[in-house]
Amino acid sequence: MTKQEWLAQKYPKQEERLRRFSTISDMEVAPLYTPEDTNGRDYERDIGFPGEYPFTRGVYPSMYRGKLWTMRQFAGFGTPEDTNRRFKFLLAEGQNGLSTAFDMPVLMGYDADHPRALGEVGREGVAVSTLDDMERLFDGIPLDKVTTSMTVNCTASILLAMYFAVAEKQGVPLHKVGGTIQNDMLKEYIAQKEWICPPEPAVRIVTDMIEFCTKEAPRWHPVSISGYHIREAGSTAVQELAFTLADGIAYVQAAIERGLNVDDFAPRLSFFFNLHNDFFEEIAKLRAARRMWAKIMRERFGAKNPRSWLLRTHAQTAGASLTAQQPLNNIVRVAIQALAGVLGGVQSLHTNSMDETLALPTEQAVMVALRTQQIIAEESGVANIIDPLGGSWAVEALTDRMEKEAFAYINRIDELGGMIRAIEIGYPQKEIADAAYRYQQQLDAGEKVIVGVNKYVVPEEQPIEILKIDPEVERRQVERVRKIKRERNQALVKEKLGRVHAACRNGENLMPVLIDAVKAYCTLGEIADVYRDVFGVYRDPAWL
Repeated sequence: MTKQEWLAQKYPKQEERLRRFSTISDMEVAPLYTPEDTNGRDYERDIGFPGEYPFTRGVYPSMYRGKLWTMRQFAGFGTPEDTNRRFKFLLAEGQNGLSTAFDMPVLMGYDADHPRALGEVGREGVAVSTLDDMERLFDGIPLDKVTTSMTVNCTASILLAMYFAVAEKQGVPLHKVGGTIQNDMLKEYIAQKEWICPPEPAVRIVTDMIEFCTKEAPRWHPVSISGYHIREAGSTAVQELAFTLADGIAYVQAAIERGLNVDDFAPRLSFFFNLHNDFFEEIAKLRAARRMWAKIMRERFGAKNPRSWLLRTHAQTAGASLTAQQPLNNIVRVAIQALAGVLGGVQSLHTNSMDETLALPTEQAVMVALRTQQIIAEESGVANIIDPLGGSWAVEALTDRMEKEAFAYINRIDELGGMIRAIEIGYPQKEIADAAYRYQQQLDAGEKVIVGVNKYVVPEEQPIEILKIDPEVERRQVERVRKIKRERNQALVKEKLGRVHAACRNGENLMPVLIDAVKAYCTLGEIADVYRDVFGVYRDPAWL
């Protein structure tokens, strides 16, 4: 009996609970999958073994039997000293990599004492305006022993210059400094909307960082190509996959046009994906991402080094899936999402805290989030088998479908002239907006369920304790920045900012110039102002 015969003769369609079953991204799913759904797939060619092309089953041969994923909890709030204490707490509790959240003024390129920073200093992340702040942030943390991830984009070049300057002050040579900086400007124009200059000069700065790190800091990942924020903006899983890889294609192309050999820089590119609620969809997305990137690097860009074919990824559970209603439910959501990430084969993972939809997480909430990963790693047994869902007819069929539909998007972007041109005409932005609107319609109609929001609602809820940032934090930080500005060598600051200005205009690689500038205590906002002056300020075409 074939699958179609069984469905026609034996399957009781009338007993189905819903009229239509689909993933959270609205990808319709069958009631049953069989070998018929993977017909045409060659095991060795399309699935293969872990650590072997096309890496569907994982980028390393031993995966978690050899080394567990990096547990990297996002942390950042208040002053650098506040976040430094949280870093040390997390390291003491078993975290093995730092992940830094910066406040909105940092993300937009303003110092703590700027009028636009008023009310935002230290509230969404840590406040960093000067090298002094960065030194306090990593005080007592040896930068040759701990890897750090920094979630920052339009000012990533400035923050990385500060980080490298701190390493130098610690006596750590750059070739021993390991970590990742997000630095994915293309996704900012698509989704997150935190930018300074237009796409072309922004990609130039990213390419400067790729070039510098390739030569001077080989353990550093100079860009983490991020689908996370694309998904948070309302995209489907396929759109997240397609637009993320298309962004990656654009960065690789820019670096090659700079004159870099693809095999010199490609092994240090990394990725960052979202882990949403639909368990099998997320696993399939990660498996498809590895296979697609391997094909893109080998077939499109001619990379010869197998390390250039690897898609190594950090993942974070979906912030957009968390609810203010019944926030304890978020612990369950995060656990399911984290398990999907592990079964999908991530190299690094952040688990959101249950209270993050209300405020920055409390220490207790962060502890529960970290313990969620540790329980999955140490108690569940899922890390004992490499790609345990490989060969599942449903998972393989979903992986194939993800790949096919994502490549269709990439081909369309190529037809438009590449990702920068697609962004300029608003193509990915519109696709995401349409997907978000469809999902909201489904929620409003009750076709999709969010427990505690549009189903299983309780009339009154007990509030939970949340972290509150004392307004005194902002006052202290503003005064610290003003003191640095008063006491530094003003002539040297003027000279170094002039060098940044000249490098922006003449095409010189910015990183050595920026490192010199921050060591003279030029501030983040002052350097960002140079970018604004030379490159101009971007305006979203959707607003015109």
